[in-house]
Amino acid sequence: MPTTQDAHTADYADNAGPHPWRRYVAIGDSFTEGVGDPEPAAPNGLRGWADRVAEVLSEQVDDFAYANLAIRGRLIGQIVREQIEPAIALKPDLVTFSAGGNDVIRPSGDPDKVAQLFEDAVVRLSRDGATVVVFTGIDTAFTPVFRGIRGKVAIYNENIRSIADRYDCIVADQWALKEVQDMRFFDDDRLHYNSLGHHEVARMVLRALNVPNDLQPMQPGPLPIRTWREARAVDLVWARAHLVPWVLRRLRHQSSGDTVTAKRPDPLPVTTLTPRPDASSLPSLSPGAAASRDEED
Repeated sequence: MPTTQDAHTADYADNAGPHPWRRYVAIGDSFTEGVGDPEPAAPNGLRGWADRVAEVLSEQVDDFAYANLAIRGRLIGQIVREQIEPAIALKPDLVTFSAGGNDVIRPSGDPDKVAQLFEDAVVRLSRDGATVVVFTGIDTAFTPVFRGIRGKVAIYNENIRSIADRYDCIVADQWALKEVQDMRFFDDDRLHYNSLGHHEVARMVLRALNVPNDLQPMQPGPLPIRTWREARAVDLVWARAHLVPWVLRRLRHQSSGDTVTAKRPDPLPVTTLTPRPDASSLPSLSPGAAASRDEED
């Protein structure tokens, strides 16, 4: 059975040799599903950090299998109801569990209520001895869209850390991942990571698991320079394409995941995809994140 260092003293797994895991199950929402990281060869056309982690893990041991039950748009209550017991039934020895982000970004989102559901899920996921990896939320200070909820994210993170401490979970610390606190690591919707961001999260998770790998940092291209008018025009396009549909879904009590099913409901062997190129051949910037020159209207 996998062992980890005492979570009171470290957030990392203690792997002196090859990692001990053979069956990995990922649960959560769009973050874990891989939204923002398109890949035609993937089951749902998305790759994401969890697929990338599974690829590395599968290369190092025999008989490795990976399932991903995450579905975009899911609130923590839905994840607990729909994914926890199916995940346990797959008998994983490694689980990554990220949930509550969609709750926290809502105006009425309460990080303390999220923690109550989160802790119940962790108890159930860890009862058979699986290694459980949990995630802190990203520091939103760098983005105007979500800067206002930074305090709620910090409370959410403290709750997550406290739960991890009580149940010896490994913490994958997005808050401390300074590399991705840059809009060039985000998709056009300014909410989900792009390929660069998912790659960096995968590297962070593998560090937390103490799994050797050859994934190298991927640097975005330079910031394009836009005039004030150009930057505002891009903001308008973003609002029409992403913000307005998001608000309408809230008003209609709809979710982007209403017609989506899990991309890997069963533990299966992993096919390692061709590594993506570094830097310049990847999108350098998600719309609206460009530097702009001040210009009188």
